[in-house]
Amino acid sequence: MVMVNKREIYKTFQEEFNGVFMIDGVKVKKLKVIPDERGWLMEILRCDDEIYKEFGQVYMTTAYPGVVKAWHFHKKQTDNFTCVNGMMKVALYDSREDSPTYGEVNEFFVGDKNPMLISVPPLVYHGFKAVGTETAFFVSVPTLPFNYDEPDEYRLDPDTDEIPYDWILDESKKHG
Repeated sequence: MVMVNKREIYKTFQEEFNGVFMIDGVKVKKLKVIPDERGWLMEILRCDDEIYKEFGQVYMTTAYPGVVKAWHFHKKQTDNFTCVNGMMKVALYDSREDSPTYGEVNEFFVGDKNPMLISVPPLVYHGFKAVGTETAFFVSVPTLPFNYDEPDEYRLDPDTDEIPYDWILDESKKHG
């Protein structure tokens, strides 16, 4: 019997973004800033985008510098989000045991210096940390409205041992 490594097979077909193999189902759309003498415009999500599925609601949240908001996932909804002011480190973890990317982590730096929309499918844990010196503003367009009576939200602490990710600055990125 030949053993097949589904991860290696999947990498042949898996989407790649800036040299990073994406977790199955995660989509990234680079956002284009259109400046002129009056200011600038940036489209975030359109109903004719490949990344668009359906509309639930739009909300904005903030994080002060150094604050981590993690980990959570949804069973039903897809999250589409970006950082429109400041910078955020966004991390994703694939907890789906039947996924070809089970156990994988993706990390992105998103914000006014690197505008992108990230689409996170159900059952993929996600969280973010505001990096830099200013408050980060995060806009989310999930596919379902928040249900206050039965929230589709499942949480773990940011420092859980269940996810192989550390929100602290990587030692290899420190310099004197």
